Amino acid sequence: MPSIDVPELATSYRPSEDEEYMNARQLAYYRAKLNAWKDEILRGAKETVNIMQKETENHPDLVDRASSESDRALELRTRDRQRKLISKIDEAISRIDDGSYGYCEETGEPIGLGRLEARPTATLSIEAQERHERSERVHRDD
Repeated sequence: MPSIDVPELATSYRPSEDEEYMNARQLAYYRAKLNAWKDEILRGAKETVNIMQKETENHPDLVDRASSESDRALELRTRDRQRKLISKIDEAISRIDDGSYGYCEETGEPIGLGRLEARPTATLSIEAQERHERSERVHRDD
């Protein structure tokens, strides 16, 4: 397997339909993309912790206090969603390692480069995802 320059991939390479699907270069590209996304989330989480540690001031005005607490709760909910996203990113990287990345969990068919570009953690093809969502709607409406 040829060595692949990850920084070059991040700036100039884009997977193409003209190449073999999930070749070494595409896998390295998605690994770099997923790791960069994870690093960005982790940096944001560290910033949030630093800001919250500095923002322990006591607001004498009830409106200011309520606003600050509301902002803090929103930030914590956002960070919780991102924590869950990190586990999805880690799962996607594991799929790259085991050779199943880019293939639908239900059908085994390729997920497609466009879908992976938009949602690198995708585990289902568009068709399988649509079936899944229709099934959820039916069960939710019951």
